[in-house]
Amino acid sequence: MDLRIFTEPQQGATYDTLLTVAKATEDLGFDAFFRSDHYLRMGDVSGLPGPTDAWITLAGLARETSRIRLGTLMTAGTFRLPGVLAIQVAQVDQMSGGRVELGLGAGWFEEEHKAYGIPFPKEKFARLEEQLEVVTGLWATETGKTYDFHGTYYDLTGSPALPKPAQRKIPVLIGGHGAKRTPRLAARYADEFNIPFASVEDTERQFGRVRAAAEEAGRAPDSLVYSNALVACVGRDDAEVARRAAVIGRDVDELKANGLAGTPAEVVEKIGRYQAVGSERIYFQMLDLDDLDQLELISAQVMPQLS
Repeated sequence: MDLRIFTEPQQGATYDTLLTVAKATEDLGFDAFFRSDHYLRMGDVSGLPGPTDAWITLAGLARETSRIRLGTLMTAGTFRLPGVLAIQVAQVDQMSGGRVELGLGAGWFEEEHKAYGIPFPKEKFARLEEQLEVVTGLWATETGKTYDFHGTYYDLTGSPALPKPAQRKIPVLIGGHGAKRTPRLAARYADEFNIPFASVEDTERQFGRVRAAAEEAGRAPDSLVYSNALVACVGRDDAEVARRAAVIGRDVDELKANGLAGTPAEVVEKIGRYQAVGSERIYFQMLDLDDLDQLELISAQVMPQLS
């Protein structure tokens, strides 16, 4: 079971804060540091000092870390043209020595688009499908050859399809709860399928849909990695769990029902239930980025029981 750290910087974090968390992620033995791709806070927080861009952040972290994987859950397809995104991600992959992963989604948070003047098209999912085709097609084009794509939303002619990533193939993550189109898209393009904030029962159903879609597409279902992203609130005892829940403005019972909350033993047991339905990787959503003690606790008392 791979354990990864997932952050939500739009809620309020500087680059220096993210660097501190990323270095702790590396030093404490976690597999990867991921971040969301949002430009506007959510809920009753200040969001200060303001948003940081996902791929600019990851470029910086690529030069200041050496082992951990780096990526997004999920890059919003509405934020970037696919040709530009392919260049950005390939460059950050080169800067990291081949440690980047791209989570790509359709984009959903309309208010952040209004706040920063970003178009919010109706046909987001159809655009996402073309974006995946373009990004992966550019990376896969042999050096010295050109890439063409003529779709409904994007048109590329004679692209040199450069630069190339450091990795032979950058892992692509697709995720979500959609019952039909999402599994089909994952079967075609994804190296990993991630379901965020889902119960064990919903996880099992969605993994089953993705596996069925892969088989229908002529692909081995086990060729994908299956993962969960879940909010973390781990404490040595009930009092510490309650304190951490209060800091992030959440109810302990709700967190235990819908996330990874409780003592290390409780969290290990809950992860085991996800593992039993096919999850191979867990992203701990860390909402209090100043609480490095929680990272240390997970590393010391949860990770050894799952390795």
